Amino acid sequence: MKRALLSLSAVLLWGCQGSPSPTESAPPSRTLRLPAQPYNYAQPELPPFFFGTDLVRADNVPSSNPTTDPGATLGRVLFYDETLSGNRTTACAACHKIARGFDDDEPLSTGFAGGTTRRHSMALANARFYGPGRFLWDERAATLEAQVLLPFQDPVEMGLTLDELVARVQGEAFYPPLFEAAFGDAAVTPDRVSRALAQFVRSMVSYRSRYDEGRAQVTRAATEPFPNFTDQENLGRQMFQRARCSICHTTDAFVLARPHNTGLDAATKDAGVEQVTSRAGDAARFKAPSLRNVGLRTFFMHDGRFTTLEQVVEFYNSGVQSHPNLDPALRVGGEPQRLGLTVEQKAALVAFLHTLTDHEMVKDPKFSDPFVRRTSLPGKP
Repeated sequence: MKRALLSLSAVLLWGCQGSPSPTESAPPSRTLRLPAQPYNYAQPELPPFFFGTDLVRADNVPSSNPTTDPGATLGRVLFYDETLSGNRTTACAACHKIARGFDDDEPLSTGFAGGTTRRHSMALANARFYGPGRFLWDERAATLEAQVLLPFQDPVEMGLTLDELVARVQGEAFYPPLFEAAFGDAAVTPDRVSRALAQFVRSMVSYRSRYDEGRAQVTRAATEPFPNFTDQENLGRQMFQRARCSICHTTDAFVLARPHNTGLDAATKDAGVEQVTSRAGDAARFKAPSLRNVGLRTFFMHDGRFTTLEQVVEFYNSGVQSHPNLDPALRVGGEPQRLGLTVEQKAALVAFLHTLTDHEMVKDPKFSDPFVRRTSLPGKP
């Protein structure tokens, strides 16, 4: 381990140049900047209410892959490394932008060769607290460790095979000390890549929003107004419960407990979970990301159809469509709910959703791009 730490220190300011084949685009010169001591990923200073029964039960960190500081550090580098795509131009971070709360600012994401994905990229905050532990909108990935390898292999997203991925990682001089620090030796395998990336994603826990500040000041969170909220924001909290949003977006992580059919369409346009299970009862049911940092997003739902929170609130207020699989929480007397919220109530609900924005998280250097890139030609400014 001492040797690994000494090797890792050599990565702190590492100028690196990729070695593409003649048919690939040459990457810009890059410098990898990492702190002398790894950032704290394994033991974030979570508030006490994060250790309640519901969140502890929902935590999907497996015993086979606990988050470590060196492991998540490696995951961070892999997450931002654009050379790990077919033409060395696209990283995981291209579709999961930190400024958007690790969501995308396009309705459908653009892949390495300019193609578009079938669904909107899912935001990553608090992925750790999805109890079922399955990932992607249709839950076709049984674990986060399985999910993080899929974009590399997707012909639209990143366009590599796992063998090519391993070769790309092995071709960069800064990776051996990172793998050694994370896993004890410098061997590169798909399993180690997936474990490191999963550790980094699970470390993306949002807990420093205005909601968290208020939550820490009350003993009966369900009924007490938050002292740091405005009257409008506290009204929005009440509407979040009255409109039954909290039935689906559960716990202080605001994560769905299971996939839902939310009545987006009367007919099934996207099979959703049914595509994986082949069960008719799963038609148009989708997993959803946490509502944390939802105010930073520019597109909403699995297809990016809405562009504002106001549109989302209005959909649940008046636009839910009948469907055989419509979630019971969205039915009233067997019919799609019509909440009848006033203009004031809808504005208050949007104001409350903005209190879930964790500005500290998206500014935190441990989640930022570790590469400094120089795109100008030698001798040119």
